[in-house]
Amino acid sequence: MNKQHLIELANYKMPYGKFKGRYLIELPEPYVVWLKNNALPKGKLGDYILEIHEIKVNGLEKLITPLIKRPQ
Repeated sequence: MNKQHLIELANYKMPYGKFKGRYLIELPEPYVVWLKNNALPKGKLGDYILEIHEIKVNGLEKLITPLIKRPQ
């Protein structure tokens, strides 16, 4: 992964559902696991969910959250 990809991943928001509008990295881990196992979306969102899953199960969230560009 390159830095630009990680920045994009950190700033990608959930487009639907209960957690619509939340950054993927801020989704609860049980929900990410459920999505991965039961309702993995196709395309970019699905790819990002898989990456977020790996980041979360390995406890690496603190490497991604500083890359979020929050509105001021």
